[in-house]
Amino acid sequence: MPMFVDHSPPGQCIFCRLIAGEIPAALVHEDEHTIAFMDIGQVTPGHVLVATRRHAATLLETTPEEAAAVMRTVHGVAQAVQAAFDPPGLTLLQANGALGGQTVAHFHMHVVPRHAQDGISFTWPRQEPPPAVLADYAARLRAAL
Repeated sequence: MPMFVDHSPPGQCIFCRLIAGEIPAALVHEDEHTIAFMDIGQVTPGHVLVATRRHAATLLETTPEEAAAVMRTVHGVAQAVQAAFDPPGLTLLQANGALGGQTVAHFHMHVVPRHAQDGISFTWPRQEPPPAVLADYAARLRAAL
């Protein structure tokens, strides 16, 4: 089955339409900067999306205040998911750009309750570069900060 990808212009994306009340959603939380709602593609029961109210395609387009607000909402939603569904694990996922796995071009985070044999898997091909390479990477990042 093909994966849904929404690359609509700002204001017309599915999340902007949901925030505007043009399409229905099972809302969990709303505040000045964020909105949390049930993912229509529930991976496990209790799978919630937390998005910015203002359209920002990726994390890099959010303000520091919006990014912090999303994490505050994610923290509260994660606690609620734990209380309501009692999962033995929890995954937070945030993807940027098509190559990062983002399917809706509106900044959001997934809060996914995890259970044994829930069908979710990740591959993480560790490369373990030598210390000198890691030091070079760190220096490049410090210079960019």
